[in-house]
Amino acid sequence: MRKKAKGLNFTYVAVAFLVIASLMPLLWGILISFKTNGEIVNSPLSWPADFSFENYRRALDVLDLGAMYKNTLILVVFSTFLSVVLTFMSSFAITRMHYKKKKISENIYLYLLIGLAVPVYILLFPIYRIDSTLGILGTRLGLILPYTAINVSFNTLLFVGFLRDFPNEVEEAAIIDGCSVFQLCWRVIAPIMKPIIVTVIIFNAIYVFNEYPFASTFITDTSKATLSMMSGMFKSQYSMDYSGIIAASFMIMIPELIFYTYFQKHIISGMTDGAVKG
Repeated sequence: MRKKAKGLNFTYVAVAFLVIASLMPLLWGILISFKTNGEIVNSPLSWPADFSFENYRRALDVLDLGAMYKNTLILVVFSTFLSVVLTFMSSFAITRMHYKKKKISENIYLYLLIGLAVPVYILLFPIYRIDSTLGILGTRLGLILPYTAINVSFNTLLFVGFLRDFPNEVEEAAIIDGCSVFQLCWRVIAPIMKPIIVTVIIFNAIYVFNEYPFASTFITDTSKATLSMMSGMFKSQYSMDYSGIIAASFMIMIPELIFYTYFQKHIISGMTDGAVKG
């Protein structure tokens, strides 16, 4: 019993240490968000001389957070919707349709997964040229389409992994009862795949919410700026407003943390059902 108690005590201490270590960067960031630029540069580990909300007020003056949230949410909603719907349908076709050659579906699946091995940002120049040719460079559509394509590989990995382990008997019973293919997908399979779908939506949304290189390259109109571009608004050619960047970052981060925390249980169950199975 004593050995078991010592083992539990050690586990609690180790977990507490890991939690504290994980929270330290966040707590340190909150601390320096109240400092002046001089204090951040000269004494980054010291306490602020004055806990003032001046940095947050200045960040609100510099940033049009309402417009930036609107622009970001438009990109998040449309790109996530398109990527989830398209990959759900393609994954259903890969796992359920019958092909003349069995390798066709496997080759399509592997082709869609190749994107996981390709660094996204080497595609900046090709996508820039494509957007320019199509005349959508600098528009929201010029970002929505690349964001949709980027998420295809990850979504396919989870959807196909789940559908391959999904029992065909459920679908056969639904078809016998008179379900069409559309009804089968959206009334039978989609509700059962809810954890996977929510997981995919969360990861897609967070990626688009935080994405910077594409947004900063393709968006030239400040009225269409996204939240990830806010850091560029606190620097000039010869100076950087560190305190303003940190304060603005926390104001932007809080809704994302709430969103991620609320859907955390779906992420765990979705990753387990989708990536491990199949």
